[in-house]
Amino acid sequence: MSLKRAFNPVVDANTRLLILGSLPGDASLKASQYYGHPQNGFWRLVEGAIGIDLAALPYPLRLTTLKAAGVGLWDVIASAERTGSLDGAIRNAEAADLNQLVDSLPSLRAVAFNGGAAARLGRRRLAARPGIDLVDLPSSSPAYTRPFADKAAAWALLGRYAGRR
Repeated sequence: MSLKRAFNPVVDANTRLLILGSLPGDASLKASQYYGHPQNGFWRLVEGAIGIDLAALPYPLRLTTLKAAGVGLWDVIASAERTGSLDGAIRNAEAADLNQLVDSLPSLRAVAFNGGAAARLGRRRLAARPGIDLVDLPSSSPAYTRPFADKAAAWALLGRYAGRR
């Protein structure tokens, strides 16, 4: 098993919506990009929710565009041992300091969890946060085989936090 680490958070003082995954998978780590697996639906799901084309943009511009829309990214796990990319293979996880990050975001209105593992771990740490909605989402991972249209319907609710109604 190899030790894998999360990327730095993508946030600024205008972040209204923070989307938390569990821990980057192998394709993302290799590409040094959030949601770097070509079949991960994350970018298409977010663009549908916020009404901004992201998937066609070069990665650095995706991040800039997300931040401009008030959307931030991070993971609930700072580091862990894991063979492969499945959340079920995570061992010896070190939690990310979610409370410190949330405290640094004065405009934050919601935290959304990308998948069950992120929700289980993140909700435990952020449960007592008045004024911040916690939203569970179906995983954008291709390993979670729910139809894309079903995922998109659930993710569409994020638009209200990023300024889209």
